[in-house]
Amino acid sequence: MIDSLVTLVVDLSGGMAALGIVLFTVAVRLLLLPLSVRQARAVKVRERLAPKLRALRARHGRDPQRMSKELSALYAAEGSSPFAGIVPSLAQVPFMWLMYRVATHPTALVGHDLFGAPLGQQVAGLVTHYGLVSGPILVFVVVVVMVAAVAWFSARQIKVSEELPGSVRRISKLLPYGAVVATLVLPLAAGLYLLVSTAWATGERAVLASRPL
Repeated sequence: MIDSLVTLVVDLSGGMAALGIVLFTVAVRLLLLPLSVRQARAVKVRERLAPKLRALRARHGRDPQRMSKELSALYAAEGSSPFAGIVPSLAQVPFMWLMYRVATHPTALVGHDLFGAPLGQQVAGLVTHYGLVSGPILVFVVVVVMVAAVAWFSARQIKVSEELPGSVRRISKLLPYGAVVATLVLPLAAGLYLLVSTAWATGERAVLASRPL
């Protein structure tokens, strides 16, 4: 099944697997765009309701049942919910799992590369086959650096509520760098997917944040 899927995507991209991964990633992001808009709206609603949320916590903080009821009513009046921003993230999981399966499949990406770097190889495999100083390693390093740059921009965009504990705020700012770690340990195909997906998400977030929703 994985081989057939990869063959189909590669054929549709003119025989270039790397281009196929890019096109697949863009298609996924376009498919999830309505959910991303919903997530951006949820962020703006949460920011707008911040003073009221603080007042509710001060008034009903010791009554979880009443707090939950008042919180739901407050979000319902805005046509949103406290969990509206979670759904888009969960919706990406099946596609990320599929890309992971493709990238780690033993035969699906055999013979396909990105500027000479095999798409199915991890950095350790590239070092073993090509040496530490080589063209394929350079390609991998460029991808990692680009993912790190996107993660930096993404981290700057994150707005964390000051009501959260300091440790939670710090962790939230570090979450985008998880893509860098994943790129270092996963095959190059997965790194390419993460690069395109996170770059799209970062640009998308910036555009949606500047528009009324």
